Amino acid sequence: MALVGLGPLLVGAGLTPSADGHGTHTQMGLPSCGWVMAFDKPCPTCGMTTAVTHTAHGDLVGGFLAQPAGFAFALLASVAFWCGLHGLVSGAGTVKMAGGLFKGRTWWIIGGILLAAWAYKLVTFGG
Repeated sequence: MALVGLGPLLVGAGLTPSADGHGTHTQMGLPSCGWVMAFDKPCPTCGMTTAVTHTAHGDLVGGFLAQPAGFAFALLASVAFWCGLHGLVSGAGTVKMAGGLFKGRTWWIIGGILLAAWAYKLVTFGG
């Protein structure tokens, strides 16, 4: 659990957040978003890497403004890291407990957050 949480934060810490609020993923050799190129609109995950990168650099406001769901993901990743580390050191069953959180309506809440964040990105997208 600690490594799963730490991974995205380490990647984000190694990148420079794009000033456009999206496109940071291209620093990893990934192509530009086809959705943006085809429709000049953000895809549902637009700005996630940028938000994680801002957050990993300690810029919480920049992370939220880039993509609220990406910011929430980065915070969840850091909580997962610390809880996993705590479980590793103390022997507490944090991984088992965390697995119980992702049942039933949790997935509907996550879906709602992603849709709301996409709507935010559609309104604030600069192309």
